[in-house]
Amino acid sequence: MAEQSKIALAGSERAPLRNASLVGPTDPNQLVEISIVLKQRRALHLPDLQGKILSHDEFAAAYGADPEHIKRIQAFAAENNLQVVERGDEVSRRTVKVQGTVASLEKAFSITLNDYSHPSKGRYRGRTGAIHLPIELTDIVQGIFGLDNRPQAKPHFRVRGLKGASDAAASPSSYSPVQVAQLYSFPTGVTGAGQTIGIIELGGGYQPVDITNYFNSLGITPPTVTSVSVDNGTNSPTNANSADGEVLLDIEVAGGVAPGANIVVYFTSNTDQGFQDALSTAIHDTTNNPSAISISWGAPEADWTSQFIQTFDQVAQEAAALGVTITVAAGDNGSSDGDTDGADHVDFPASSPHVLGCGGTTLESSNGVITSETVWNDGVDGGATGGGYSTSFAQPSYQSANTGQTGRGVPDVAGDADPNSGYNILVDGEQIVVGGTSAVAPLWAGLIALLNQQLNTRLGFINPTIYALPEPNNGFNDITQGNNGTFSAGPGWDATTGLGSPIGTTLATLLATPPPAPPAS
Repeated sequence: MAEQSKIALAGSERAPLRNASLVGPTDPNQLVEISIVLKQRRALHLPDLQGKILSHDEFAAAYGADPEHIKRIQAFAAENNLQVVERGDEVSRRTVKVQGTVASLEKAFSITLNDYSHPSKGRYRGRTGAIHLPIELTDIVQGIFGLDNRPQAKPHFRVRGLKGASDAAASPSSYSPVQVAQLYSFPTGVTGAGQTIGIIELGGGYQPVDITNYFNSLGITPPTVTSVSVDNGTNSPTNANSADGEVLLDIEVAGGVAPGANIVVYFTSNTDQGFQDALSTAIHDTTNNPSAISISWGAPEADWTSQFIQTFDQVAQEAAALGVTITVAAGDNGSSDGDTDGADHVDFPASSPHVLGCGGTTLESSNGVITSETVWNDGVDGGATGGGYSTSFAQPSYQSANTGQTGRGVPDVAGDADPNSGYNILVDGEQIVVGGTSAVAPLWAGLIALLNQQLNTRLGFINPTIYALPEPNNGFNDITQGNNGTFSAGPGWDATTGLGSPIGTTLATLLATPPPAPPAS
């Protein structure tokens, strides 16, 4: 294929990580597997569905990849000495897996792959500039992932007592997930039975004995926990100071809240390819069929390519069409999201308009009743809830009442996240107290499972519905005190804790006969 017949794939541009050092060219004989994501057969517009939830077969037939487009990618692979790795879900996931040597991939996509070393993220394979495709393929390809394998996201959890988690509170307290659910009036009489909660993990692992011992200590029958490998990611527990803390926090909070739900953990690599493939695998998983998916990993919007942001959000829209609710941690580094450029940033994927962004609070109680709830902010070292306004997504229609806002506002909802009012969990045999917005995503996923069971439905994409609930008795504890740096809490929605923390029983009543929601953007 002549070089001049190729053009750049929009949004695929990459630059080396800040502070990364060039090691040298990547071994040309190294085998690399990439994911080529195709465009939908026809564009999915959620308002056109008028609230209808599609089956997996209905979705694949209407919006999956066009089989002819898959054939065109297969032909391109053959022309460029690349091998197609058949999975059987190419149509539904719109993803074709292709493997080849670095030399073949460089030629096929007109790129140069080099190895880099980064002081904190280690060694990775990277590229500079855009991916190039033959002109006749650019109209069918949505994104290409896996050529660059830099570590991409961070888990949003904070262990009390470790560096980065403050002990500044005058009288730190901690709760079991069961106690937090009681404080938030989660529905009783339901357990999440018949529901499956999916959890995306970009590292770490769990030991089954921890799960058994933890839930036995709560007097709860341990939930069924299954692991699924995506892109060779595996359940790989090491020690309590690793990403295991994230994995166990997610499982134990979700399971503590909804012990009757099945839990499926999708393990993948911490790359844009791994993240994208894990979400699309979970969304289109016809075996486990999750109705809620919890994500506690992310990074500032500026750290992702625009092709990834748009492709990931498109899969989130597919989740909405399939009746799947995605709950995402909003970040633990305040309004800057940990970036040192002096500007405000929001965390992705919490900033996707088609997920439920979950912010954090400091929760104080006495005798089973909330006595105080404020924005979680323990300072630069201790952490603070993420929140602010997206520069990648415009304001969605469901936030149109927030005057003066131009970008998608984050978060949508909140819950207890301060390590000083954190969660008692068991990780690799150690009892620790953990906070962070990582705890809020599985908390809300568990609540969704309870509500789905009680209402005998799949709530799916609930953002338009909950924003339309009439105040003041809208099913939320309105958080009006505190800030996350730039942004302060106030009456109604704000860019620190969203609509507020849940009042579960009220939400159950309101969602049983919700008011008409404005059309989804």
